[in-house]
Amino acid sequence: MKRISQIGLVLIVFLAINLNINAQNKDNERGYIVKTGELAPDFTMELTDGKTIQLSSLKGKIVMLQFTASWCGVCRKEMPFIEKDIWLKHKNNPNFALFAIDRGETKEKIEQLVKSTGITYPVGMDPKSEIFFKYAEKNAGITRNIIIGKDGKIVMLTRLFEPEEFEEMCKAIDKLLE
Repeated sequence: MKRISQIGLVLIVFLAINLNINAQNKDNERGYIVKTGELAPDFTMELTDGKTIQLSSLKGKIVMLQFTASWCGVCRKEMPFIEKDIWLKHKNNPNFALFAIDRGETKEKIEQLVKSTGITYPVGMDPKSEIFFKYAEKNAGITRNIIIGKDGKIVMLTRLFEPEEFEEMCKAIDKLLE
């Protein structure tokens, strides 16, 4: 009987390790160079309204970063959902911050994107993709979200707009803000 318990314990440990490796492999397959549980790389960016934000100054808040661009159809599809299901729900919560980060475009292009999608959440500019490259491989696609916990560590990484994963992300944000 003791032998069976030991085998069961070994199997549980093996499964836990395998699940963690699979999650990390999924992030690598999605073009991320960061992993959940790691400290989010710090950066400073200018918003379209002229304000400057440094990520590390937001420590103590739940932060959502959405990498986007005007030419990205999937981004355009996802943005109204972020607006409705996340931003409008949490924008008045002092413990929450959300920023779209436009990759490689001019302020004029970004303003056209904002107007065409109807979003009201803040948009940062990443004209040389330097912020993006802190999180993802140089040739990786956009439409990715990063959820950062109050401790500054990455809690969740998404890629593309998949309704199930988006719902999971919404629930994770709600839980972190409880």
